[in-house]
Amino acid sequence: MLILEDTRLNVERDLVICILKLTVKKFVVHEEIKNEVKMPLNVLSKLLRKLQNDGLINVEGDAVEATSRQRLELAAKAMQLGGDLEEISRLLSWKEFEDIAAEAFERNYYSVTKNLHFKHKSHRWEIDIVGCRKPFVICVDCKHWQRALSPSMLERIVRDQISRTKALAEYLPNPAFKTDFSSWDKMRGLPVVLTLVTGQFKFHNNVPVVSVLQLQDFLSQFFAYQDSLLYFPLNVNHLA
Repeated sequence: MLILEDTRLNVERDLVICILKLTVKKFVVHEEIKNEVKMPLNVLSKLLRKLQNDGLINVEGDAVEATSRQRLELAAKAMQLGGDLEEISRLLSWKEFEDIAAEAFERNYYSVTKNLHFKHKSHRWEIDIVGCRKPFVICVDCKHWQRALSPSMLERIVRDQISRTKALAEYLPNPAFKTDFSSWDKMRGLPVVLTLVTGQFKFHNNVPVVSVLQLQDFLSQFFAYQDSLLYFPLNVNHLA
């Protein structure tokens, strides 16, 4: 029975990875999937119905498609089934990862700036995503390509993101930045590291380390534990 269960899980994993490969830029038809995974059509149809019922794909007639959100959930599913993190990460575009993160911020009433470039103290900086909601400026470093983070790797990543956030806090207010801070009497710049999968660390040096699929929950609960997080204050009274 154990062998049969392992076989079923392997078949399901291979199908999920195949759908990730084939839905990068377009919908895919059943025949293409069948040819790729080499499974009988009746078995394929049953598994596709299961994925559709789980909300992981959309099936319309013979066509299968997946939204960016669904593709991230398919990736998480593939890894739960034993898929290789590095291989699966390569099947997700940077834009998909970034778009899901930006959508989570926007749903929680943050204005969003992607790929922010700025110069401060003769150094050029880049922050992947900045979410602004008075009085918070959340600076996100996206690590969708990472393997499971070791303590030393996480230490470096968090340290670098703290430096970026501190630089941005010192750089603001600046008219080059898209968000209008003229009505803000204070600001808190917070560093966050965003990963594809949940690791063993939830916080490191009071910096949140959050899975992209848990970002919505993190933002909805954010105000409950905001005071325990690392932040950089900046007084902007002179803009009022």
